[in-house]
Amino acid sequence: MNMRPFAVTALSLSALVAGAAMAQDKMQDKMHDKPAMEKCYGVSMAGKNDCAAGPGTTCAGTSKVDYQGNAWKNVPAGTCATIKTPTGMGSLSPIKS
Repeated sequence: MNMRPFAVTALSLSALVAGAAMAQDKMQDKMHDKPAMEKCYGVSMAGKNDCAAGPGTTCAGTSKVDYQGNAWKNVPAGTCATIKTPTGMGSLSPIKS
Protein backbone atom coordinates (compact mmCIF):
# COMPACT_ATOMS: atom_id res chain seq x y z
CA MET A 1 0.00 0.00 0.00
CA ASN A 2 1.36 3.40 -1.00
CA MET A 3 1.28 5.83 1.95
CA ARG A 4 2.64 8.76 -0.04
CA PRO A 5 -0.75 10.39 -0.94
CA PHE A 6 -1.86 10.05 2.68
CA ALA A 7 1.38 11.66 3.92
CA VAL A 8 1.07 14.57 1.48
CA THR A 9 -2.54 15.15 2.51
CA ALA A 10 -1.68 15.01 6.21
CA LEU A 11 1.22 17.43 5.73
CA SER A 12 -0.97 19.86 3.77
CA LEU A 13 -3.69 19.80 6.40
CA SER A 14 -1.25 20.37 9.24
CA ALA A 15 0.24 23.37 7.42
CA LEU A 16 -3.23 24.79 6.88
CA VAL A 17 -4.15 24.36 10.54
CA ALA A 18 -0.86 25.92 11.68
CA GLY A 19 -1.42 28.91 9.39
CA ALA A 20 -4.93 29.46 10.75
CA ALA A 21 -3.65 29.27 14.33
CA MET A 22 -0.93 31.85 13.60
CA ALA A 23 -3.46 34.20 11.99
CA GLN A 24 -5.70 33.93 15.05
CA ASP A 25 -2.76 34.72 17.36
CA LYS A 26 -1.93 37.84 15.34
CA MET A 27 -5.58 38.97 15.52
CA GLN A 28 -5.58 38.58 19.30
CA ASP A 29 -2.31 40.54 19.54
CA LYS A 30 -3.89 43.42 17.58
CA MET A 31 -6.89 43.40 19.90
CA HIS A 32 -4.57 43.74 22.91
CA ASP A 33 -2.72 46.68 21.30
CA LYS A 34 -5.73 48.98 21.71
CA PRO A 35 -5.23 51.40 24.59
CA ALA A 36 -7.65 51.19 27.50
CA MET A 37 -10.39 53.79 27.25
CA GLU A 38 -12.67 55.44 29.80
CA LYS A 39 -15.82 57.56 29.68
CA CYS A 40 -15.07 61.21 30.34
CA TYR A 41 -18.00 63.51 31.07
CA GLY A 42 -18.19 67.21 30.27
CA VAL A 43 -15.51 67.32 27.59
CA SER A 44 -17.36 66.79 24.31
CA MET A 45 -18.50 69.48 21.95
CA ALA A 46 -22.18 69.73 20.96
CA GLY A 47 -23.08 66.78 18.76
CA LYS A 48 -19.71 65.08 19.29
CA ASN A 49 -20.42 62.89 22.33
CA ASP A 50 -19.82 59.15 22.02
CA CYS A 51 -23.11 57.95 23.49
CA ALA A 52 -26.00 58.41 25.95
CA ALA A 53 -25.97 61.92 27.25
CA GLY A 54 -28.90 61.79 29.62
CA PRO A 55 -32.42 63.19 29.25
CA GLY A 56 -33.16 64.65 25.85
CA THR A 57 -30.45 62.66 24.09
CA THR A 58 -30.23 59.08 22.90
CA CYS A 59 -26.74 58.25 21.77
CA ALA A 60 -23.69 59.35 19.80
CA GLY A 61 -23.82 62.87 18.46
CA THR A 62 -26.93 63.98 20.37
CA SER A 63 -25.52 66.32 23.02
CA LYS A 64 -27.10 69.76 22.79
CA VAL A 65 -24.35 72.08 24.07
CA ASP A 66 -20.57 72.15 24.32
CA TYR A 67 -19.19 70.48 27.47
CA GLN A 68 -22.61 69.07 28.45
CA GLY A 69 -22.13 67.57 31.91
CA ASN A 70 -24.02 64.34 31.25
CA ALA A 71 -22.47 63.71 27.81
CA TRP A 72 -19.37 61.56 27.64
CA LYS A 73 -16.52 60.98 25.23
CA ASN A 74 -14.16 57.98 25.20
CA VAL A 75 -10.63 59.08 26.08
CA PRO A 76 -7.45 57.11 26.87
CA ALA A 77 -7.61 55.71 30.41
CA GLY A 78 -6.06 57.99 33.01
CA THR A 79 -6.43 61.21 31.00
CA CYS A 80 -9.98 62.32 31.77
CA ALA A 81 -9.26 64.30 34.93
CA THR A 82 -6.46 66.16 33.13
CA ILE A 83 -8.68 67.48 30.31
CA LYS A 84 -9.31 71.18 30.92
CA THR A 85 -12.42 72.85 29.48
CA PRO A 86 -13.84 76.37 29.87
CA THR A 87 -16.24 74.91 32.47
CA GLY A 88 -13.65 72.95 34.46
CA MET A 89 -11.96 69.57 34.24
CA GLY A 90 -13.23 66.33 32.72
CA SER A 91 -15.00 63.94 35.10
CA LEU A 92 -15.35 60.17 35.37
CA SER A 93 -18.97 60.63 36.48
CA PRO A 94 -21.75 62.85 35.11
CA ILE A 95 -21.47 66.51 36.03
CA LYS A 96 -24.64 68.21 37.24
CA SER A 97 -25.44 71.32 35.25
